[in-house]
Amino acid sequence: MTHEKDPVLIVGAGIGGLVAAIHLAARGRSVTVIEAHSWAGGKIRTTPSSAGPVDAGPTVLTMRPVFEAVFEAAGTRLADHLTLVDLPVLARHFWTDGTRLDLTPCPSANAAAIASAFGSRAEREFRAFQAQTMALYQAFKAPVMHAPRPNAFAAARAALRHPQTLPWLMPGKTLQDMLARRFASPHLRQLFGRYATYVGGTPLQAPAVLALIWQAEAAGVWAVQGGMSRLAQVLVDLLHHLGGRLRLDTRVKAILSTDGRLDGLQLADGTVVRAAQVVFNGDPAALPALLGQSRGSPKPKQVFPRSLSADVWTFAASVRGQGLGRAALAYHNVFFGADPALEFGPLAQGNRPQNPTIYACAQDRATGQPDGPERFQLILNAPPVGADGQKGPLPCLSDPLARLARFGLHLTPDTMTATLTQPQDFAALFPHSQGALYGLSPNGTMATFQRPHARSRLAGLYLAGGGVHPGAGVPMAALSGQHAAQAVMADRISAPVSRRTAITGGMSTG
Repeated sequence: MTHEKDPVLIVGAGIGGLVAAIHLAARGRSVTVIEAHSWAGGKIRTTPSSAGPVDAGPTVLTMRPVFEAVFEAAGTRLADHLTLVDLPVLARHFWTDGTRLDLTPCPSANAAAIASAFGSRAEREFRAFQAQTMALYQAFKAPVMHAPRPNAFAAARAALRHPQTLPWLMPGKTLQDMLARRFASPHLRQLFGRYATYVGGTPLQAPAVLALIWQAEAAGVWAVQGGMSRLAQVLVDLLHHLGGRLRLDTRVKAILSTDGRLDGLQLADGTVVRAAQVVFNGDPAALPALLGQSRGSPKPKQVFPRSLSADVWTFAASVRGQGLGRAALAYHNVFFGADPALEFGPLAQGNRPQNPTIYACAQDRATGQPDGPERFQLILNAPPVGADGQKGPLPCLSDPLARLARFGLHLTPDTMTATLTQPQDFAALFPHSQGALYGLSPNGTMATFQRPHARSRLAGLYLAGGGVHPGAGVPMAALSGQHAAQAVMADRISAPVSRRTAITGGMSTG
């Protein structure tokens, strides 16, 4: 048994856990992060390829100010530790009829591109959509996304100042319903409907308010030089400089409590580590197994039903000079299926669709067109692992490659190092998640307000991560870590300690 005065233990080195650890260490707390895997970053991970490590999880950074605030809290600057590449094209979109559309951070450029592709009516509809979703985003930003607990009434009051947003908030209205009313073009309905999948939902079931996700991306997208795993490593380096510790390959067997108050952790090797405060950075659905009979597990409606999962291919490939040509790819590329109903209808029934949209990240395109083989990640929506397992044929790499070839994109992959991660693999990587990549499903009017918050029902146990408010995605997970750290500091039991001295200048992270 080990004991340390006033320690905070953090279970899980995902982005939420690392951000919570940095905030706490910067305020003088003794912090140890315990991670079951051999890497830090959680769903930010890489797989090997003949061209180097490939991002096998999140591919870009959005909501940059969230991360700048993390480094500022530690007394330093993000720019001193990370090189971010501002992507001029948010995403390049391809349809089976040959239509192509680039979206950028510039609303007027987007309007012009939409007018060129779909006509003046589509341009007018987009401009109205842009204004409405921006008002939605501003209404929800402070009282929901940045608040430790979402405040539906504050969001409603903010929305009332912009009456054009009210139809998007009506109970029972799905994203697909509203997009059908707002866009005559089926292409634009399909494009903006896919933003529901960013948080694990489907446009057929997700509430209309999720249209505001477009604005989070429209504000800017950055690639991280060195890949997203570089972000995780820099956060680990920052934690170490603040005096925090990270223990990899260390699994937690149980969260211990006495008389309704947290008491510490039991590790897989039997070691008991005492602490009065623990931040759990994992899927909240795993808590019943860790807590046993202890009070503190989330209510079923806070973790079920589950969000979507995915089939994720990573590999190195050469781009043959046919069809689209080598220069036609951006960093983010979306190749739409012929009919969204054939994708989201089966997904809603827990089945694997036959013709899903293919997201293709050309990881080496952030700074130009590379020579030789490139690193690719393909993501295809898939259902989580349910009681009946996965229905439908399992994919093989030739399937999405053949479909991409019909768009004119011809890839010659190195199949010896290609890696497929399926829902059952995600379920094994993240126990009790059922392979769901975003925790609670966002489908349903009140799903946004049902996620667990930073404070659990067990005194001394706090929650962070994509399964916790404010939700899925790298910046949201970071905000959850900030909220957890604030709750820990507010509830601290022992006497205050002095804040650590801020870091001066940069630091070597080589």
